[in-house]
Amino acid sequence: MSDQLSQIINKLKSNANPKNIEGMARFGINYKNTLGVSMPIVRKMAKQIGKNHSLAIKLWNTKIHEARILASLVAEPLKFTEKQAEKWVSEFDSWDVCDQCCLNLLHKTRYAFEKAVSWSKRNEEFVKRAGFALMAVLAVHAKVVKDNDFCDFFDCILNQSTDERNFVKKAVNWALRQIGKRNSTLKKKSLNVAQKILELNSKTARWIATDAIKELKNKTFK
Repeated sequence: MSDQLSQIINKLKSNANPKNIEGMARFGINYKNTLGVSMPIVRKMAKQIGKNHSLAIKLWNTKIHEARILASLVAEPLKFTEKQAEKWVSEFDSWDVCDQCCLNLLHKTRYAFEKAVSWSKRNEEFVKRAGFALMAVLAVHAKVVKDNDFCDFFDCILNQSTDERNFVKKAVNWALRQIGKRNSTLKKKSLNVAQKILELNSKTARWIATDAIKELKNKTFK
């Protein structure tokens, strides 16, 4: 282990908080290899480190929960290859690491839209969640993308809306809501998709659709 990596891991361990681990577990966060370091501390460390792609890969490979989130913050999107993305997503074991990687890194890659679709069709719980989480994040942050690119996500959302796994169904719902909140045109299209989901014979689908419809109907645009 390099000196820099050792120093970072030691700093993470020095900020470990067992009480935080208990709280994380209550929110369904996997506590395996977790130190309980708060996100403000992790983000402060990321700012101090700056972008460092080779270090990000090393941090990820430690398998430490907070080190992996830190890795997503210091990795460089333009250097992050599809092979690396596939490796990381296959190793997701907690919804927060999944979502942080989508928020901090994956939506900035050149292949983000492609992976959002392909991952949403995979069976592994956190890979599938990554696909829909990525759709949601892109809907917020991909400012100059055309509406049609987001319409490509609707079939995925409809087709996977009966998946009963908690971390999947919440991500499907998240994606539908965020796309609909992008503008008035996508709001109308999202509500149409929500209505189709509502008609499926599935308790999970009804929850996804009902929750999305409730939020989107209250969303107004200038």
